[in-house]
Amino acid sequence: MPDEQPPAKNNTKEEENIPERQVQEIIVYQFNDEIGEFQELIIDPDLRLSELLDDDFVLLFVDPQHYRVWLWYGYNCTTRMKFIAAKISPAIRDKHGVAFKITAVDQDDETHGFKEMMGLEKAIDYELTQTGPAYEGTAEDLELLESLSREKIILILEKAGIPEGFERKIVIVKNDIFGYREYERNYLGSVIKEKQLFPLKEEIEDGTYLADKYIPRMLFSYNKVVLTELLQRVEVEEGGEGDDIIKKKPLKVK
Repeated sequence: MPDEQPPAKNNTKEEENIPERQVQEIIVYQFNDEIGEFQELIIDPDLRLSELLDDDFVLLFVDPQHYRVWLWYGYNCTTRMKFIAAKISPAIRDKHGVAFKITAVDQDDETHGFKEMMGLEKAIDYELTQTGPAYEGTAEDLELLESLSREKIILILEKAGIPEGFERKIVIVKNDIFGYREYERNYLGSVIKEKQLFPLKEEIEDGTYLADKYIPRMLFSYNKVVLTELLQRVEVEEGGEGDDIIKKKPLKVK
């Protein structure tokens, strides 16, 4: 008599007992400038996250569902507030997961990922919306090309560096033109070298322009021009006692 096979187990009940993965809620911290620390906020369940955004606040959003930490700066945040908040934010991140990625965003320069986390926009299916070349970059790379805050632009410029003998004068991102400057400021007994982008207040007349006495340099990423910068050569002349006197040519647009 052939061996009898054991009856197949019915896994239906077991599958029904498997708990569904719960969506983890966003945790929010607010930076307290008086004590120089982040404090966790108790959020009313009926309150929308977007209602927390305020011109005077630095907020930190922890998104455990996507392993992200968003550092949001309001309009009126000082450089000091941004500096301290950026310095201590990794300690908050480590409480939730050392692998979480920290991304800084400015008010009105928020990325799509941030708006999606806030519930202001729907998720984008990049595979369905892709109509151009089949980029091998991640969704974050594509997002970077769409939205660049000034902090991100400065980070890109720092990574690109400046060729020896030149200085950066103008940065063009999409249709926006920024002036560029570097200055030193004292903070807590240390000298911090800050870099700043600022919109050009002068109205530029319509027409064609030559970058006279400037060297244009373009940064490409995924077959797209991310930004263009105008560099100016720094002329060095011999001083009276062997010191170098650096002469900077005046800014000239047209």
